[in-house]
Amino acid sequence: MAFNRKQRLRDNIEAIRTAFILDRERRTATAEEQAILRKYCGFGGLKCILNPAKELTDAVHWAKSDLELFAPTVELHRLMRENSKDDTEYKRYVDAMKQSVLTAFYTPPEITCTIAEALHEHGIRPDRVLEPSAGVGAFVDAVLENKPDADIMAFEKDLMTGKILGHLHPDQKVRVQGFEKIEKPFTDYFDLAISNIPFGDVAVFDPEFTGSQDPARRSAQKAIHNYFFLKSLDAVREGGIVAFITSQGVLDAPSNAPIREYMMSQANLVGVARLPNNLFTDNAGTEVGSDLIILQKNSGKKRELYYNEKLFMQTEQTPIGTSVNGYVWSISSLSNTDLIRGTDPYGKPAYQLLHRGGIGQMAEDLREHLDIELHQFDKELYEMHSLRPAQGKSTVTETISTPVVTPEIQPRHEMAAKPEAVTPQPEEEKPEIEPRRPDYSEGVQLSLLDLWGMTEEVRKQEAPSKKKKTAKKESPARRAIPKPKPPVTAVPPVESVKPVIESKDAKPENVGKQSEPEDIYATLDWDTNPPINGFYEMMMDLTPERRKELRRLAAQHQEKRQHVPDVKAAPEQETRQPETQPEVAATPAAPATETAATSLFPEMETEKPKEEPLDLSPRPFNGLLEPHYRDGSMVLDTSRNLGYLKDLTPYGATFQPLDLTGYQKEKAMLYVSLRDSYERLYRYEAEYHDEGSAQRGALNTCYDEFVMRYGNLNAKHNVKLVMMDAAGRDILSLERAENGRFVKAGIFERPVSFSVESHAIVNSPEEALSASLNKFGTVNLDYMREITDSTEEGLLDALKGRIFYNPLVTGYEIKDRFIAGNVIEKAERIEAWIGDNPENG
Repeated sequence: MAFNRKQRLRDNIEAIRTAFILDRERRTATAEEQAILRKYCGFGGLKCILNPAKELTDAVHWAKSDLELFAPTVELHRLMRENSKDDTEYKRYVDAMKQSVLTAFYTPPEITCTIAEALHEHGIRPDRVLEPSAGVGAFVDAVLENKPDADIMAFEKDLMTGKILGHLHPDQKVRVQGFEKIEKPFTDYFDLAISNIPFGDVAVFDPEFTGSQDPARRSAQKAIHNYFFLKSLDAVREGGIVAFITSQGVLDAPSNAPIREYMMSQANLVGVARLPNNLFTDNAGTEVGSDLIILQKNSGKKRELYYNEKLFMQTEQTPIGTSVNGYVWSISSLSNTDLIRGTDPYGKPAYQLLHRGGIGQMAEDLREHLDIELHQFDKELYEMHSLRPAQGKSTVTETISTPVVTPEIQPRHEMAAKPEAVTPQPEEEKPEIEPRRPDYSEGVQLSLLDLWGMTEEVRKQEAPSKKKKTAKKESPARRAIPKPKPPVTAVPPVESVKPVIESKDAKPENVGKQSEPEDIYATLDWDTNPPINGFYEMMMDLTPERRKELRRLAAQHQEKRQHVPDVKAAPEQETRQPETQPEVAATPAAPATETAATSLFPEMETEKPKEEPLDLSPRPFNGLLEPHYRDGSMVLDTSRNLGYLKDLTPYGATFQPLDLTGYQKEKAMLYVSLRDSYERLYRYEAEYHDEGSAQRGALNTCYDEFVMRYGNLNAKHNVKLVMMDAAGRDILSLERAENGRFVKAGIFERPVSFSVESHAIVNSPEEALSASLNKFGTVNLDYMREITDSTEEGLLDALKGRIFYNPLVTGYEIKDRFIAGNVIEKAERIEAWIGDNPENG
């Protein structure tokens, strides 16, 4: 079927219209709508969209042969303008559409299905699949047809194509961004990378390749097809497959010899198929030479290269003076093809392969050729490193996480939780990050046991960390002889208790028994020195009357102790091992039912869970991933455990718990709330240009509470904790020094990401720059062009020397910001980028 430009443009318009409707209605596509979306073929071969088409008068700039496409092109621009939230988004759609004219040549589904089926039949049945340049998902459909439960990550940089791809495959991981944005956790991750990758001398900026010591990796950035091969070899795991349709230049160009040598050092050659030049004629109306290259990752191979692999790295001269790959020249072409002398897309002499049949016959001949080539596939290597998930679909977090500690191996924090391993040092200053140990209270506070009337002996069994402090004041005789118990009329008192591992598991005694607090509480003034953290007031309602009663009981206890003689303290082992040497051995233990009867709150005793040691092993993060999170961000999981994130991707992250307890944990949790409040407010301001009163109120509340409880963020004792967070330096800027003290920054009172004042039309590019910085805090060329009625090129020429393009942030910056920060590292990275992209330097 011949390429019909008008019909293709009409199909694209209807697909775009359907995609916008689905976005607006926030629903998935019906079967009929999916059929419309699948007709989208991109704008490869539709160069007419490069012509102006905003107004009817623009038709005078069109060639006569293209005039029939003028009206549909005007409709296309109107459709995108009406569905864009602003001119900036509309411009992004138009720019992406124009850039796709030279690269958007979609593979016929007959060919993609043939390749996927051939791989499947030879044992390549992937669980995790990478599609780095997906288009509308021709290869995604082909893979899912053979492996319906495959987990596919599909990249598509073109905004409109990515939108349509997302509606066609809502259950897959569709990422509308460049392949170079893939994160490090996806290295050595995928079983298969399959695609029709873009080609051309288009540079790709990837810091990992720019800073590489390997010259092949550095040079790969200069041509996008070379970059895709090397980057995909990084992404697939050992034994994984890379199967790409690419331009013939990868194999034929002598300048690409280092790239081919790198491929053979990191992978085995599985097969090559030189595809007919008329493969894309029906879909894109163009004839271009392309190859299917299949590699199997084997980065650790130490064997000598096979003969075919040596040929793969070499090129030979043809009779017409062109170069051709040695391996391609040695193998037979697809059946039903004719080798003729013609020209390449640039008009230079070249050999062309033309297939004599239709696309169906072409797919059959390709299948026959692949059956021969795939005999080089190492199935044992593929299966040796296969992950093969135990249940269902593979997910990102399965690889990101690390195995948890098994029950047979006792973690260090369990051993640290044993009372006998604790050596309390109450006089030492508490460190910023506490060592792993039980959360014993070292302050002078009233305990629950005092209020419930527990005996002093029971308290010593349950709180061995205080034994050293009280041992000097007690005698062995006093500890050896049980204290007389006052008579009770209800249930007999239980004097021997079951050994308790943690003090929280103790059961209170009969309420009729008189409380005997230690004399350390006798001098405590509850009125002027209330509990610090408010826990006891909240839990036990210490009214003034109750405090008065406690003081009276403490005074009686002090008088009683004055009549007891002091003797030498007994060994510590007596109280450290209550299970072998109980304090009171004369009275037998009471039955469980009888013990329960002596409890004030038996239902609380039975429901109270046992305290378990903190699990510090890394695990998948189960909380909400907010946009401002990044590697190193301090977060709370759904169980309110504190930790930080690593291996962060859009689909999950690893949660690494932190061993913070007590005071430091409370401070860190409040800091997390403060940071999240700030980030949400700033993002809301920048996105909606609204003052965000509710978000600002939340930020002020969190900040005020933090300062009231722990002091200023920039206080010396807080900086260490704040800097543990990836955004800590930003949060410290929420305070500024003024007259020797720290005060709130401006964001607590007013927006800082934009200006609330409107700006009149300015008279110069310099004034436009100032207005942009005041309103947005950045160089916003679209806004500057709007208020000056100037072009972007004119603004850049006028501001030359004042603003600079920073490839590290893909945008313009003023000189002061451009040279701020780690200027040495920044200069090295920018110089490397300029060296690899001379045309953009």
